[in-house]
Amino acid sequence: MPKSDPNEIAEALRVGIGLLVRRLRQLQIEGSLTLPETAALKRLEAGGPTTATELAKQEQISPQSMGATLNALEGRRFIRRLSDPHDGRRSIVAMTPAGGKALRENRSVRTRLLAQAIAAAFTREELHVLAAAAPLVERLAERL
Repeated sequence: MPKSDPNEIAEALRVGIGLLVRRLRQLQIEGSLTLPETAALKRLEAGGPTTATELAKQEQISPQSMGATLNALEGRRFIRRLSDPHDGRRSIVAMTPAGGKALRENRSVRTRLLAQAIAAAFTREELHVLAAAAPLVERLAERL
């Protein structure tokens, strides 16, 4: 019989979704972005150009760690640094088209790997349940 207690459902979802997210993040794909690189590019995609200090603050990491990440991204031409028009001593970090492409490819590879796992591990009936659950999980996330 399916669970109906909200606390039990919440715990099961927290554990299952947490594991899924960790596994997707841990996938090592040759030539793909590292976790910190992905996080920095996602921030730039969502919020637009900003300072390295602000990115570090958003990711709750040290400015030195963010600096290392941004140096790697700059070396791959996924970001560029621009002079801050309001303060010439600072620079603004912006994602390049190549960075946007790398981020999209990073997502599509993980989506393909997830789709392969779904196709290999679930029956047709289970696929229907997963398809019905996906928008519910998204709606739940929006409520938090």
